[in-house]
Amino acid sequence: MSLLEVTGIKKIYKTRFGGQAVEALKNVNFTVEKGEYVAIMGESGSGKTTLLNILAALDKPTEGTVILDGMNFSKIKESDAATFRRDNLGFVFQEFNLLDTFSIEDNIYLPLVLAGKNYKEMHERLMPIASRLGIADLLKKYPYEVSGGQKQRAAVARALITKPRILLADEPTGALDSKATDELLRLLSQENAGGQTILMVTHSVRAASHAGRVLFIKDGEVFHQLYRGEASNDRFYQTITDTLTVLQGNSTTPSIPARAV
Repeated sequence: MSLLEVTGIKKIYKTRFGGQAVEALKNVNFTVEKGEYVAIMGESGSGKTTLLNILAALDKPTEGTVILDGMNFSKIKESDAATFRRDNLGFVFQEFNLLDTFSIEDNIYLPLVLAGKNYKEMHERLMPIASRLGIADLLKKYPYEVSGGQKQRAAVARALITKPRILLADEPTGALDSKATDELLRLLSQENAGGQTILMVTHSVRAASHAGRVLFIKDGEVFHQLYRGEASNDRFYQTITDTLTVLQGNSTTPSIPARAV
């Protein structure tokens, strides 16, 4: 069984006062295996943000199911959604979402504090992660005292400390400079190599080229996908670029391979 199974997802929004219906997602189907690193790409308005919100249990589909490790969380009660997210999902956002009044350490501890964990367990979880991410010497600092790249590494640590089944990343490199982007992508690849499942929504070909598979969303559907295979980052980057060129044209079927080898 796949770790994540997305089947027949449709999302329809109604405009204010019950006016015209907008179909954000039509019929989305895909699976994610444990340990995969999957990127989702698409133009603005393609439905990828709506899809991410559904995968994050922040929104519910109009139709279809989302099953994570055997649990159908597309039907989860609103009262249970926050606990489900905390126990199963890790989140990395473009804008970091760190609290300036908390130290880096306390920001990372926050989801475990909310889960009622004791300090000893929190500390034991934190130190290996902080060491891997290169922020062990920053833990007593505050977000306004560190760089954007360091903030994002702290955000990754906060996501990983809960031992999530899936790490969901929403444009994680969008607020970073070139050097910080390269460092973050290296760290995400390192975490994936250690077994962490990652699902990332991104506009960045550079970010997507580090994934093992790329799903392309167009007009509310999964239009195409690419597998890295044995391709280098540079080769995969070029294949993704070629695919996006086709998707932005008038073709209905990409004339490029589904696997970059």
